[in-house]
Amino acid sequence: MQTPPYPTYAIVVAGGSGSRMNAPLPKQFLPVAGLPVLMHTLLRFHTYNPVMPIVLVLPEPEMARWQELCQLHGFQVRHSLVAGGKTRYQSVQNGLAALRIYEDGVVAVHDGVRPFVTQDIIHNAFETANELGSAVVAVALKDSIRRVTGNVSKAVNRNAYKMVQTPQCFRLPLLRRAYEQGESSQFTDDASVVEKFGHKIHLVEGSYQNIKLTTPEDMILAEAILAAERAGLLP
Repeated sequence: MQTPPYPTYAIVVAGGSGSRMNAPLPKQFLPVAGLPVLMHTLLRFHTYNPVMPIVLVLPEPEMARWQELCQLHGFQVRHSLVAGGKTRYQSVQNGLAALRIYEDGVVAVHDGVRPFVTQDIIHNAFETANELGSAVVAVALKDSIRRVTGNVSKAVNRNAYKMVQTPQCFRLPLLRRAYEQGESSQFTDDASVVEKFGHKIHLVEGSYQNIKLTTPEDMILAEAILAAERAGLLP
């Protein structure tokens, strides 16, 4: 896959504590096939564009641990390390600040614990955002869903809903302006920030293997996905 003719950037946000993982380490540092989850994630974007500036946003107390892991594993992917804020919104703001020397291009914001995003998904998201300003990765729901109000539940049409993933890609000037609005409890992801700013959100197809590692069961699935990829059974 050719490097895109426009500038690309990635902000990888990894601020989770891993409380639901019941593990001694934050989930972004847990090993998959011998390598910390976060390294797999950064490698996906580095593979897509080896000269792309990558900003990694981590809680400040975890930055020393990350640097030790990079040294231990001989991790050579170039990236800028930035301390996160109290909220994800503030963490993305800090990541954008690290890109302040750049004027234009397309930036991807990605969850650090989604290590299996494919090259095709990254490419399609960047291309769509470059053309339309925004591109948010999403997949259709597999299961039936119900709306719950108090003690009453009601079936709803699952075809009217999508499960949102990352990366979420935007033209860099657009995302900067959107993040100048001021924080709101309505902001659940970057798409909601940009939508509040008044820009239409365009969806691109994601993948069910692009999972967010959250629980111990996810780590079992992660090993299986990576093994299947290496065997050529998955893209």
